[in-house]
Amino acid sequence: MSSAPPCLHASVVKNGLATTRFAEMSLKWPRFFFALLCVLLVSSAGTTARADENTDRFERTVQELQRETQVRFDAELPPGQRALIDYGGYLTLGYLSVDDAAHDNHGLRQYQLVGYGRVNLDDVHEFYFRGRTEYDNYNAGDAYNHEPDHLEGYVEEGWYRFDLQHFAASRGQTVSYDLSLKAGRQFVDWGNGLTLDQYVDGIAAQYSGPVVIDLLAAVTVPQTIDFDTSRPDFDDNTRRGYYGAKLTVPVGRQNPYAYFLLQRDYNRAQSPVTHLVTTDYNYDSYYVGTGSNGALSDNFTYAAEVCYEGGHGLSDSLDALTGKPTNQSDDRIEAWAANGRVDYLLNDSRKTRFSVQAVFASGDTDRQNTEATFGGNLPHTADRAFNSLGVIYDGLAFTPPVSNLLMLRLGASTYPAPVGRLHGLQV
Repeated sequence: MSSAPPCLHASVVKNGLATTRFAEMSLKWPRFFFALLCVLLVSSAGTTARADENTDRFERTVQELQRETQVRFDAELPPGQRALIDYGGYLTLGYLSVDDAAHDNHGLRQYQLVGYGRVNLDDVHEFYFRGRTEYDNYNAGDAYNHEPDHLEGYVEEGWYRFDLQHFAASRGQTVSYDLSLKAGRQFVDWGNGLTLDQYVDGIAAQYSGPVVIDLLAAVTVPQTIDFDTSRPDFDDNTRRGYYGAKLTVPVGRQNPYAYFLLQRDYNRAQSPVTHLVTTDYNYDSYYVGTGSNGALSDNFTYAAEVCYEGGHGLSDSLDALTGKPTNQSDDRIEAWAANGRVDYLLNDSRKTRFSVQAVFASGDTDRQNTEATFGGNLPHTADRAFNSLGVIYDGLAFTPPVSNLLMLRLGASTYPAPVGRLHGLQV
């Protein structure tokens, strides 16, 4: 397990409404040579897989830092206090120190400038844009994949939202239900995040009445970190389609729900890639899940979810026992996962809370890598490794993929200075 020392993460938020500061890894010769070749092949495969896993873990940690910062920033602007035209930005200065699986330390200084703008017309039409520019400066020789220090920028969110209920109200009409439509680059949190939790390009619709119905048709943002770390350009060129529906039936303070989500792999148009042997990629899956979240009392909140994953995916292209290439097979997926969380809130001015969280996800005993195709499922066997399409918040020091996992997490948080200049400081 990799470890990451505590990291310093400071941000300054500035807009027309608020300013925030807060702190935030002995044989015959022919047989001898054949055996040696097999060992080298398998060893090389393991080295490649470990390198990809190191990059994946590092990218996930950086992504979690960015997401945590953005969530904290958005929470500073209650919807009822937003102006018709709202704009601003913030600067993030961070240093991240991570030990990889080989116990080599990697240091990164990251400078991020985020700017956003929002136009809201009578809460009927809303336009939102947020862009991020960042400069990554590694310690000498510490960059993953030998990447040089670089400056890059991209659109993080950009969408348009229409609200039918407010549209009717603006014309003096009243409707007992609501229908909203959101199109563009947006963040989607499906259920409790066990199945889908990431930025996508697409359309999301929601009907709100006695029941709540959510519909989604979208594709991944190309910069999304893919769960298949053996696929070429998995960290900056991912194309997967998501199509789903979710039904929520509110009962008092409880929100039980059920959903179906279809995932289609649009990456397979790429040419087969040679690690040690030619490898094809295709992973089409679906997710059926149910869960609930809400409040048990004024002090207790909870969230729980269980999900079954089915579908088909291509097997490994290398026989780990012999080191020889093997024909890939299209195998069925039979996997599952579950997570649950309970929070105890003191309801004090410091927003103190205590939490316990558990995550369970099935794995496959014949895999070398629980997520990847290369080093993946044994041909002609069921693939029982669960692959999540998002990231469950499970800490900055250790952010494992939700696959082949059993995890228990205990935590506590508080804002020690709820007023004054350090009101955004959380411990």
